[in-house]
Amino acid sequence: MPLEAPLASATERAAELNTRYRNHSAVDVLRHALSDPQVGRAALVSSFGAESVVLLHLLSTLDRTVPVIFLDTEMLFAETKTYQKELAEHLGLDVRVAGPDRAKLMEHDPDALLHRRDPDACCAMRKSEPLEHALSGFDAWVTGRKRVQGGARANLEFFEADGKDRIKINPLAHFSLEDIQDYITNNRLPRHPLVARGFASVGCAPCTTKTKPGEDPRAGRWRGQDKTECGIHFENGKLVRTGVETIL
Repeated sequence: MPLEAPLASATERAAELNTRYRNHSAVDVLRHALSDPQVGRAALVSSFGAESVVLLHLLSTLDRTVPVIFLDTEMLFAETKTYQKELAEHLGLDVRVAGPDRAKLMEHDPDALLHRRDPDACCAMRKSEPLEHALSGFDAWVTGRKRVQGGARANLEFFEADGKDRIKINPLAHFSLEDIQDYITNNRLPRHPLVARGFASVGCAPCTTKTKPGEDPRAGRWRGQDKTECGIHFENGKLVRTGVETIL
């Protein structure tokens, strides 16, 4: 039952939504989130990475009109871009491609080597800033983050505040690695082609390596660097670099 009046902030709305849907399944959380007035207009953000197909398939079973924002950093694997096109067609999704500002790239990263000099700045310019632009006009966005990914995500809730007004929705928060694989297998979903080649997590090509047996799935991201996440938080409508959280 929706509240009679909206709560004042994203933090309050997220807390109320978590109380209401705490014991629901992933599909129920996503279903309710897409129609709950406390959430508002939502988009799903996807990297079309190693595990992305689970959330994308869930969305396709509920509402294919919900926009899916795909961030093309212009440093992705060719396999990811092909997979994105094929999967979007297979699932009938409304994919909207967002990317970095071309003039800014030419000014700050003309040789496409900024990721070596300043990986945080590279992530901000190629991913974080385009994402914020793409999300303008949306009250919430759906992510594929999970508690099992550890770190800042260990206590992840279904709903969380993203700045003062926007909400993040994490329907897969309680999924285990086994749940992910079982879902893909049981629904006969196409896997990212790089998974079979040893990539447990797929990001930008220069910053992603294969993982060895027994390694954490995200061990191949920014290997050898003091960096494990990319993304942004918003406070009072301004970008805040934090070491942050990835979308998937």
